[in-house]
Amino acid sequence: MDKRYLKLPDTPITASFKYGALSQNHFYLWMYVLLLAAAELVTVYIDPIYGIICHAILLLGLLIQAALTFQKKVNALYLSLTLLPLIRMMSLSMPLDRTPPLYCYLAISIPLFAAAFLVVRLAGYKREDISLNWGKIPVQMAVSLLGIPLGFIEYQFLKPNPLITEITMRQIWLPVLIMMISTGFLEELIFCGMLLKAAEEVMGFVRAVFYASAFFAVLHIIHRSAVDLLFVLAVAFLFSLIVKITRSIMGVSLAHGLTNIGLYLIWPFLC
Repeated sequence: MDKRYLKLPDTPITASFKYGALSQNHFYLWMYVLLLAAAELVTVYIDPIYGIICHAILLLGLLIQAALTFQKKVNALYLSLTLLPLIRMMSLSMPLDRTPPLYCYLAISIPLFAAAFLVVRLAGYKREDISLNWGKIPVQMAVSLLGIPLGFIEYQFLKPNPLITEITMRQIWLPVLIMMISTGFLEELIFCGMLLKAAEEVMGFVRAVFYASAFFAVLHIIHRSAVDLLFVLAVAFLFSLIVKITRSIMGVSLAHGLTNIGLYLIWPFLC
């Protein structure tokens, strides 16, 4: 049989089926931004226990959605989104009451790194797909310097207590390493590497930037600062553009790490 007769004509009806499914996926995808925000609001303003339950339900919903989605690119996006409620669940449910706050970042990052590695494998991503390369070193070093003013600005909003008692080499070297790897690199791997890539393949780069940035900002509701929320949203947007241009998450990972180092280790002693 001639294969020409097996292809459906591109009529308004067939087009509505083809693009309607994609629009429906977009509706569900944006709905998860609101659901994650609702879970964060419950966590912060009602009760962390209820927050864990909300995030667990959201995680289950994402896993079911991924299992029922046969489009590979959309499936990869749902899998990437499962990391977001997992971030909060790990931070709330791990038995770290007697652990110094600094080492909580390290403990929480270990299962998240494992989960991120699993999602990368399931999505079939290669290193270059998620911008996991060095890029041009001078450019990445220049980008990393953004973390110094960004940390100072965010400190003005939050004024957190320092995570160390004094700035000495003995006290600061390990916290710096933890901040760089367990916050800077891990979070940029998830948001500007995996999530941005997965979202771009489904909805295009412009929408993907807003999408990934919105999720990153939502997870900062925990700071209870509307100004910081807008600041983080703008920074996430900027970092996404930088990753798109440089094709590397290394510069923004270093900048993110330096931001947190300044916020929690340096600026509390200098300001």
